[in-house]
Amino acid sequence: MTTTVPNPIVEAATKSSGCVRVSIVGASGYTGGELLRLLVDHPNAEVVQATSRSQPGVFVHSVHPNLRGRTRLQFTHPSELVPCDVLFLCLPHGEASKQIEHYANLGQRVIDLSADFRLRSAQSYAEWYGGQHPAPAWLDRFQYGLPELQRQNLRGARLASGVGCNATAMNLALLPLARAGLIRQAVCDLKVGSSEAGNAHSPGSHHPERSGAVRSFAPTGHRHFAEVEQELMRSYGRFDLHLSITSVELVRGVLCTAHVFPTQNMAERDLWRLYREAYRDEPFMRLVKELSGLHRHPEPKILAGSNFCDIGFEVDQSTGRIVVLSAIDNLMKGAAGSAVQCMNLMCGFEETTGLTFPGLHPV
Repeated sequence: MTTTVPNPIVEAATKSSGCVRVSIVGASGYTGGELLRLLVDHPNAEVVQATSRSQPGVFVHSVHPNLRGRTRLQFTHPSELVPCDVLFLCLPHGEASKQIEHYANLGQRVIDLSADFRLRSAQSYAEWYGGQHPAPAWLDRFQYGLPELQRQNLRGARLASGVGCNATAMNLALLPLARAGLIRQAVCDLKVGSSEAGNAHSPGSHHPERSGAVRSFAPTGHRHFAEVEQELMRSYGRFDLHLSITSVELVRGVLCTAHVFPTQNMAERDLWRLYREAYRDEPFMRLVKELSGLHRHPEPKILAGSNFCDIGFEVDQSTGRIVVLSAIDNLMKGAAGSAVQCMNLMCGFEETTGLTFPGLHPV
């Protein structure tokens, strides 16, 4: 069943002349919905197709009700996908890599939000994802899609990967310290919301089981470890890293509490200087460290719907341990927001375009 926007001329009337035609594969999931929310109001993008195997012909707003009145787009079956300027892939892990040549022929630029092309090493992929990569020759063609780490490589790039939400929280928390060679050991404790598991139902997402839960699901090791190893350790030197991940009563959000045992004692004024220098020119990085008030430290709740990452820190004067806190919305800075930020860089748009929403409070 072929479905189109009823009047694309009207819907694109407010777009700029430098508009790119954008399509989303797997648009009925949470990250697909976030991409749609961002792109329908992006001044340089026109969404021409949003595919779904299970919802062809259904109006997008029937699945993503927040988009009611914002677009008349209907889901298209993936078999009807046509060429476009930018193709976003929001498929389950392992699916995009099986058809990457097909998708690369359809999109002049491709941004894959799954884990399929995050790791440049086929050996590392096999170790962390439990099988051989379906398209290993493509791994080093993709740029890792976190602009704070790979901005220059993303400018004008044709292929970009998504980012792991937990990896993003860890990478941004640890980057200034890793770059300065100051990490001897880091223990990252992450608290995450339920949307991290996607919109597929499972016994663990059943409301009586999920509600009120504080459930450790990765006490030791997690696939996102590999992204920290790749992006920080291989660039700035190895350090001892441990992580644990716990699901909490939250829909959106990741809070990373990184306990860092440094190579030398650091005063808080030294950390201020280090983090200010690292992030003063980053449009989506904010330092949150107040002496008083309710919101003294980063909180994922107040970042819901935004592309910001809030960073805070404190030094344990008795031991020298540094505690770094980072908070993000896993569906935004940990997925769709970073993907649109990548698109802006890849297409030569202003990097912050369509991404300046500050979040909600209260929510």
